[in-house]
Amino acid sequence: MFGVGLPEFAVIAFVAVLVFGPDRLPELARQAGQFVRKARGFANAARDELRAELGPEYADLELRDLDPRTIVRKHIIEAMEDEDDEPRRPARHGLRPLADGELPPYDLDAT
Repeated sequence: MFGVGLPEFAVIAFVAVLVFGPDRLPELARQAGQFVRKARGFANAARDELRAELGPEYADLELRDLDPRTIVRKHIIEAMEDEDDEPRRPARHGLRPLADGELPPYDLDAT
């Protein structure tokens, strides 16, 4: 969760006890839990409203599907799978791979 392991969590808990004291810590944990529940409720309400507005085509919509990284990753994977399915095109006529040490053609007029 958030890249926080057991050692990091122990340090955070120790600092929280030092800063807030053991008397106030249970109340702060309760408030944090309530905040997380409210945030999750808001996110679920937003997702449900978005699904309702978009219609039945998007009934399986998840908010994480709208993350740009997820969208790009999904399209790249689909493109790679499509590329594997397509047969390779034959090489164009007149072109050949360069031999070892051979320089590519260079057109002075084009540059």
